Amino acid sequence: MKVEQLSLEEFRARLGSKNGLRIQFGPFVVRIQSFLPSLANPLYRLYAFYTLANDDIAEFHVQIVSKRSLRRPFTPFVQFLVDGQAPFPAAPVHHALTMLEWGINLAIAVRVNHFLLFHCAAVERNGHVLLLPAWPGSGKTTLCAALIHHGYRLFSDEFGLMHVQSGNFFPLPRLMPLKNQAIGAIRDFLPEVTLGPEIHGTLKGTVAHVRPPEASIDREDEPAIPRWIVFPKWTAHQPLQLEEMPRSEAFLLLASNAFNYEVLGEVAFDAVTGLIQRCECRKLVYSDFDSALVALNALTDD
Repeated sequence: MKVEQLSLEEFRARLGSKNGLRIQFGPFVVRIQSFLPSLANPLYRLYAFYTLANDDIAEFHVQIVSKRSLRRPFTPFVQFLVDGQAPFPAAPVHHALTMLEWGINLAIAVRVNHFLLFHCAAVERNGHVLLLPAWPGSGKTTLCAALIHHGYRLFSDEFGLMHVQSGNFFPLPRLMPLKNQAIGAIRDFLPEVTLGPEIHGTLKGTVAHVRPPEASIDREDEPAIPRWIVFPKWTAHQPLQLEEMPRSEAFLLLASNAFNYEVLGEVAFDAVTGLIQRCECRKLVYSDFDSALVALNALTDD
């Protein structure tokens, strides 16, 4: 059963109930609980295509709760909790959606060790995964949003989940947060995209969330083998460049972009070595979506 099959009133009731709202995100079930009225409406719209997990065991139990500040007693705040603990400070109430999404990502990043967890976007085309590792500000989420509305299947804009024994990557198609100028860029390029409300004044500026296409969410239980690793970088007014990268450089950049590389130790080293050997490695510099799509389509059609 999908979220959209509930009425808004039923959705609000589950979100605020003792058992909470249990959502399937790829290989994980997340139990979400909140009594906050302003969170239910955007969450209902953005989570419409996700599967309700009923009474399945949840890997993550999260809450958004009201909070009062002693320094600003008349300003409403909210706090994100995971298993009753607050991993970061409270924020103004209109930041509730960003707090929830960032909080779930943080919980995955620090608690998941049965996958090798890369900090990268991942999409699938022609049956194989294209990894897009990049540092913050490189435009990977924006590029990923463009790709998944032009024939690519979303795995994640944030995590590459690698099963180290099989080499498979597993989808985790969650909401994709666009920041600042990227919001307008995607609205112009993809007028059909479903965007959440613009949330101003966060630590990362203005944020709006992209809802993944329904087809990507419906196939969140279908892993795939990676074939390409492309390190993207958006640079204004630069001609497109898609160049080969030495495997040694790709190894260092990919390993340093893994959340739990040091935790897994030798297992992670062997997994990244095998991944680099199996994949074509490239650097991508781009300034517009059309040329990037042409280049990546040619690469993934080869």
